[in-house]
Amino acid sequence: MARIELKQIAHSYLPKPEAESDYALRRHDHVWRDGGAYALLGPSGCGKTTLLNVISGLIQPTEGRVLYDGEDVTDLPPQRRNIAQVFQFPVIYDTMTVYENLAFPLKNRGMDTARIEARVGEVAEMLELTPHLRRRAMALGADAKQKISLGRGLVRSDVAAILFDEPLTVIDPHLKWQLRRKLKQIHERYHLTLIYVTHDQNEALTLADQVAVMVEGEIVQVGTPQDLFEDPQHTFVGYFIGSPGMNILPCAVEPGAAVVGGQRIPLDGRLSDKAGAVQGALELGIRPEYLCLAESSANGAVPVAVKRVEDLGNYKIATLSLGAHTIKAKLPEDQDVPGEQAFLTFPPERTKLYADGRLVA
Repeated sequence: MARIELKQIAHSYLPKPEAESDYALRRHDHVWRDGGAYALLGPSGCGKTTLLNVISGLIQPTEGRVLYDGEDVTDLPPQRRNIAQVFQFPVIYDTMTVYENLAFPLKNRGMDTARIEARVGEVAEMLELTPHLRRRAMALGADAKQKISLGRGLVRSDVAAILFDEPLTVIDPHLKWQLRRKLKQIHERYHLTLIYVTHDQNEALTLADQVAVMVEGEIVQVGTPQDLFEDPQHTFVGYFIGSPGMNILPCAVEPGAAVVGGQRIPLDGRLSDKAGAVQGALELGIRPEYLCLAESSANGAVPVAVKRVEDLGNYKIATLSLGAHTIKAKLPEDQDVPGEQAFLTFPPERTKLYADGRLVA
């Protein structure tokens, strides 16, 4: 496995990029530590696959350098970077058996037959492919073919990193859950350097120790799943992570409070003090999980109109309005919700303030 370092990496598909908007991947530095499990998370078109392909060597970046264990590999093709890459759709040999597909990368490197058999058997067992080892790949369904593709990526134990580009997209939902768990177990067992691209927050938060959230070619935050949920550094992270996502409300700031829809919402005093020194549009952010219904306006609770309540079994989602703004609150299953009017409490220690989308720390 390898430590992968990106230095001032940026990439544009245009021959002569000029403006920042010309870049599919905006300039940044990052280090992927040896043996870490990382996810690149973001919506379609945000630059995840471009960044993965820069790491693998399928794309040579417009700017910057890529280092593996301190060695500059920017100009080296994928085959000289000693990586394995698993793509969104199966990349296998249909006319070969499952065993032959899994053994192929090892035979190419001259591994002896006994070691090949042992390694193929180990990977096949992990992915529950053992019953199919002697069957031709063409006779198997899409799920099994993608498992073969995963196995081809995992079968080599000497690679610098294993890169996954949305490999579970074509997989049945139940099997997808099983394979996420398998990949997590494999990483914990072998300490592979693993970088996983996905638009699915459940996949990212399940598989990765560290998640890099991307939007419009920029990594806006890297952190643990807990970091991303509890302390989003950008409004996009707050909105994209969680279900429902963070409530983001335009606001003005007064000493000790944010003002939303004409109502004062208590703020940590340090935040309101800093707000006067920052530039840009101000927004208040709070997770639906941290909002509480109150019986009156005591303790800073603000009046809201109740639009609808969805009972989802083990919790409720209340849709509320504060002036012209819509707010989601995630409430306990046994919470009584008034029919039309209610009061809502914003805990100051959970209430965030953002300027032009960036957290006011």
